[in-house]
Amino acid sequence: MTTITFKFVSFGENLGTRILGERVRKDLIASIESSDCVILDFEGVDVVSNSFADECIAKLIPILGGINELKRKTTFRNINDYAKKNVLIALRRRLYVECSE
Repeated sequence: MTTITFKFVSFGENLGTRILGERVRKDLIASIESSDCVILDFEGVDVVSNSFADECIAKLIPILGGINELKRKTTFRNINDYAKKNVLIALRRRLYVECSE
């Protein structure tokens, strides 16, 4: 089993825009496709906005074929409470949109 650690701090300590989220998502997809598991490591990241979380992480749900596949292929590490809250909000909103379509 191959595991890759994806370090978000390499994109900055404050991750706040959709433009950045899209750029990071493209790199993240490449990592997910080339491994069995990707550790989403937020060590050194202070802020993750709702916009970034939606663009980078929540949009992976339809790309990967559902939340279960996202859970199977990724795991979170070193994420602070503020960032965790915004990621969860983005995931819930994305799941709601997927379910209501």
